[in-house]
Amino acid sequence: MQLDNRAQTLLKALVERYIADGQPVGSRALSKISGLELSPATIRNIMADLEEMGFVASPHTSAGRVPTPRGYRMFVDTLLTVEAIDETALESKMQNSLQPSSQQKIIANAAQVLSSLSHFAGVVLSPRRESIFQQIEFLRLSEKRILLVIVSPNGDVQNRLLLTDVDYSPAKLVQAANYINQHYGGLSLDDVRLRLQGELRKLRDDMTWLMQAAVEAGSDAMTDNSDEVVISGERNLLSVTDLSSNMDSLRKLFDMFEQKTGLMQLLDISGKATGVQIFIGGESQLVPMDEMSVVTAPYEVNGKIVGTLGVIGPTRMAYERVIPIVNITAKLLSNALSHS
Repeated sequence: MQLDNRAQTLLKALVERYIADGQPVGSRALSKISGLELSPATIRNIMADLEEMGFVASPHTSAGRVPTPRGYRMFVDTLLTVEAIDETALESKMQNSLQPSSQQKIIANAAQVLSSLSHFAGVVLSPRRESIFQQIEFLRLSEKRILLVIVSPNGDVQNRLLLTDVDYSPAKLVQAANYINQHYGGLSLDDVRLRLQGELRKLRDDMTWLMQAAVEAGSDAMTDNSDEVVISGERNLLSVTDLSSNMDSLRKLFDMFEQKTGLMQLLDISGKATGVQIFIGGESQLVPMDEMSVVTAPYEVNGKIVGTLGVIGPTRMAYERVIPIVNITAKLLSNALSHS
């Protein structure tokens, strides 16, 4: 929806003032901070139009107005002036925390950097494990229980218990493992699954079940990662009145951090886009609270997008500061992981 220049200027001034002090903004204040030479009556008329269009709302306790989720969206999409920061100085400040080391440590440091610089919560969606296997083994534990052992190219070992309907002899288990390793070793389990669709008919029934079970259990084992979402600075949000003003808000906040499912979905979706994305509560079903926003950006390893990071904070956050923090952290994390 198009707004004329005067309406845009007033909406921008209102959002910036509300972000700064959290109080409804009245027409008298807008006349002083907007820089427009308009009469109070004209400003009131424009604000009434903005309210009718859904960009601002009037709290019952005040004559002033506050931005709605739609108003915030208009602000961040078309009116926001991103703060000019010394990118070199910020990179230098962050560099020590993102020195090449283990992937797990780099990701944890990135979440801490986002939290400390934004003063909110930092979050990183870890790269998904590639389900490539180098070798598998079947070990007979008892009559109908088999231990599946999967070894990845980098030496990681995953185990899964298989419950069978028939008793496989150790010799048959060795034969099946040798066949899988010879024909499929070094492939991803997703690729193996596709190839098996056309090849299983050629195999004996006893080997067919073992191969299907190995692929399904192996995929679950190698993509299972309980630390997939790394969060730092959750406590910072407890001091944000907008997010912790009542027990219902606190419950939603802690449910989000405890369950992580919705957060993972949001980060996964934002990883399919390029550049910084802003999810505003009240307009996005992925954000559990109207008073919350999430600013995200994807990061890469060797030119391929593998994950997402971001800042979780109140809708009333200083987006002009947070956006460059998220953007630069994504670049530095990409560089650190590509050289680790």
